[in-house]
Amino acid sequence: MGRTIRIGALISGTGTNLQAIIDSCESGKINGKIVFMGSDNPDASGLERGSALGIPTFVVNYGSIIQHFKKAPEKVVPPDDFDLDDLLAKQTLFTADADTAKVKAFIITRAVAEAKLLDEMKHYPFDLLVLAGYMRNLSPYFIERVNTDPDIPRIMNIHPALLPAFPGVDGYGDTFRYGCKIGGCTVHFVDYGEDSGPIIGQKAYEILEHDTIDSIRAKGLKLEWTLYPECVKLFAQGRLKTVRMSYELRDGRKMRRTVVKILPSPEV
Repeated sequence: MGRTIRIGALISGTGTNLQAIIDSCESGKINGKIVFMGSDNPDASGLERGSALGIPTFVVNYGSIIQHFKKAPEKVVPPDDFDLDDLLAKQTLFTADADTAKVKAFIITRAVAEAKLLDEMKHYPFDLLVLAGYMRNLSPYFIERVNTDPDIPRIMNIHPALLPAFPGVDGYGDTFRYGCKIGGCTVHFVDYGEDSGPIIGQKAYEILEHDTIDSIRAKGLKLEWTLYPECVKLFAQGRLKTVRMSYELRDGRKMRRTVVKILPSPEV
């Protein structure tokens, strides 16, 4: 069966996706154990799930840090190992014409919050970090300190759309408003962009004439609660491998992309 992997989790709300992972760990479908639950939101009701199960929980209040920066930016001091130019060069969340001051404020406040997050997490060694409805984009500052080996990503996220379509905060709403006939959800590793990391798994549902945003969200959530544990299980089994692929386009340009290969089960 192999060793039991240690899973850390970050949530912002109810933590229903995390509950699906917890259930799969308890049933033995995943050879894993949740070792902590953290949140950016002091009012995240999902933290109660962790407390009830004896899982350590903590909060790093991003909102408070951002408000302090707006009032007195000189008093919000980045961590000692903070390198603004390096992070600006790596972060791909913003367009070329984005407001420079706002981008810098984002990077600084993120690094301050993420340093506190890392300080909390250091008490609980983990093999995989799952984002389960965590509504904060992570900066390179955080990602690089979790992914200490660039070839072995350790941060997994679930998104309510069939990526690369409809990244961002409202995947189900964007899918519905666009008039799509198929919707779905995606689990991916996290990179420096917004929902742009290598795709691990996807599931799809049909959108019918009578469907509403609420009904497709219900369809999507049902698939999420199946897909996320499946992908965590593959990680626990050591069956996920990232590979750098190169493709030559018809016009002669080359496209390079990191993709996830799913290795055969050792039982096969």
